[in-house]
Amino acid sequence: MGACIDRYDRPHGLFCLDPPCFETEGYGVAFPFAENEKMAERLRSIAGRAIVGFNDHPESRCVVAGLHIESVPIQRTVGGGKGVARRELIILG
Repeated sequence: MGACIDRYDRPHGLFCLDPPCFETEGYGVAFPFAENEKMAERLRSIAGRAIVGFNDHPESRCVVAGLHIESVPIQRTVGGGKGVARRELIILG
């Protein structure tokens, strides 16, 4: 993620990021919470803008504190199962 942002960051740029949800499993690739912290720090310093979808969790909110945050209702489904009502954060950086 960082290399892509570094390469394409411009004042008129827009990045859309969809990291794995915090405290969920099944992605098949490890995504340590420290990566979310790095992402949030990078969002605070980019020249362009970013939109990030993140599950609404107290730890997630701490990481993105200071950025513009909206909480929206979603219907989360995994593997074609029955949907469960949840909330997701839309972070604008």
